Amino acid sequence: MKQGMTLKHPADPSYLPVAWEYREVIEEAIEKKSIGKIFYFCREEGVCEAAGTVVELKDIDKEGLFVLLDAGTRIRVDRIITLFGKPGAAFDEYNAYGNACMDCTGGYDQDELSS
Repeated sequence: MKQGMTLKHPADPSYLPVAWEYREVIEEAIEKKSIGKIFYFCREEGVCEAAGTVVELKDIDKEGLFVLLDAGTRIRVDRIITLFGKPGAAFDEYNAYGNACMDCTGGYDQDELSS
């Protein structure tokens, strides 16, 4: 998604714990000093992007687990859609959100569609 493009999403303020696999991907990126883009859910635009190197994985009391980038950007881990092209903790949520329209009935009742 290009900078400035928006996908409106209700940003949930409460932190959701993430699976250990996502922490491993982040720790590997820190160790390798990988550079790339991170797409994540944010309050401002719906979906935001940040570029750089992850320098730290930090657990902030009463806020959650965050990645800190070399440019000073702080991103909550449970809101990451992709990290350097790899699925993040919010990837399934993003995918479901993006496909939600395909699940709709286009304004028709389910009974009308099956007739």
